[in-house]
Amino acid sequence: MGIDSETDITANIQIGPTSLGMVRIYVEGGGIDLPMDFDPEEAEEIAEEIRAAAEQARAITDGPKGAKGPKKR
Repeated sequence: MGIDSETDITANIQIGPTSLGMVRIYVEGGGIDLPMDFDPEEAEEIAEEIRAAAEQARAITDGPKGAKGPKKR
């Protein structure tokens, strides 16, 4: 399975600080509990990657900004 493969698996995600000053991303689903701890700098890098991916995904579904449909000839 790759990043662009669809799946029927569902999961829950929780994100928050830990008592040790880390940022935890906790994924639960399909019989798996996966806690992942990151220092704040790593968490900010992950957040930037998520924002960039969201922008790219939006560009795919919205098309070029300012476009009003196909050009008329």
